[in-house]
Amino acid sequence: MTESALQKLLLKRFLLAACTYGLVLLLVWTAIMGGHVLAPVGDMATGTGMLVFSQLVMGWVFLTGRNLRCRDPSLTECQVLLALTWQTWLLANLNQARGTFLVIYPLILMFGLFHLSGRAFVRCALLVFFSFTTLNLLEAHGGKLYDPPLAVLQVCTLFVVLAWLCLYARYVQASRLRMRQRRFALQAHQDTLRGMMGQLEELVATDELTGLFNRRHFLRLAGRELETMHMGVRHGLALIDLDHFKRINDVYGHAAGDQVLQAFAQVAQGCLDENAVLARYGGEEFVLLMPDCSADALVECCERIRLAFAGTQPSAVGLRVSALSLSAGMTLLTEGDDLDAALHRADEALYRAKRSGRDRCVAAWEVVDA
Repeated sequence: MTESALQKLLLKRFLLAACTYGLVLLLVWTAIMGGHVLAPVGDMATGTGMLVFSQLVMGWVFLTGRNLRCRDPSLTECQVLLALTWQTWLLANLNQARGTFLVIYPLILMFGLFHLSGRAFVRCALLVFFSFTTLNLLEAHGGKLYDPPLAVLQVCTLFVVLAWLCLYARYVQASRLRMRQRRFALQAHQDTLRGMMGQLEELVATDELTGLFNRRHFLRLAGRELETMHMGVRHGLALIDLDHFKRINDVYGHAAGDQVLQAFAQVAQGCLDENAVLARYGGEEFVLLMPDCSADALVECCERIRLAFAGTQPSAVGLRVSALSLSAGMTLLTEGDDLDAALHRADEALYRAKRSGRDRCVAAWEVVDA
């Protein structure tokens, strides 16, 4: 989760807490109007103002992002302790309505159930119990306790509720830990699966012998390039065929032919830039796509590949054969062009190169211009 997304979530939690304060204040003033409060109305109004001021300060902290500097950006324990302080002060000023407002203690602890650590939650629960117990003991010592048996019952009930909440919080924390571990394990499995899928896609898209793209992947890439072409842009397309390759296989064996194919792939890749796409089209035939390419650049590139391949010494491929050569048929792709039609043009140009004596690059510009 990004820092901005986390801060947005924490601000929503704070607004939820602030709304809860507003509802509790509504109940408090209902109790005041009903005569259930011991303190003067002026003191309660002052307390209400201080509570609102404390929430405005907390809101300022969250809105300015200062909470992100803290170890716990949610400030959950701080908010819980602040709420417990105001709750204890409120109970100290109530008489018969104290039991009714006692239920707010568990509500405050529930706010920290999913964000406080186990120790912090128990620490807050102990603070609740000792605060309420101390409040009743002080009133009993001063002879101000309204109903001692009822106070004992309230203390015991609060102890049971707090004990249950602590046990439940421990269960929730353990469940969250298990869920987190399972999520991490699932993430690790997903990463492994993505890696395996990437390797599988690479295997599916790659010719095993030469390491170049295979025909299917090339057609997919070329089709995508055609779909995204803009007006005025041209792509270069060439079909390249290794001359007399069948003779090499017949005379020297298929292992030697494989070495020649690998040598061509290595030489051709060294002549291309990173934007060009070279693939094995089938057998000894290869296909080249050069995005955003002029006719002169395509001819120059194909000639560079032809000369580099011709200059490959037989020893470089482990053979003692005559000089290697290739023939190429070239064409240009324009916006709205059909890939099959372009491949057909390149194939016709390649056929003319073969008929003209091989070891040459022939263009099919007249087809495009027509």
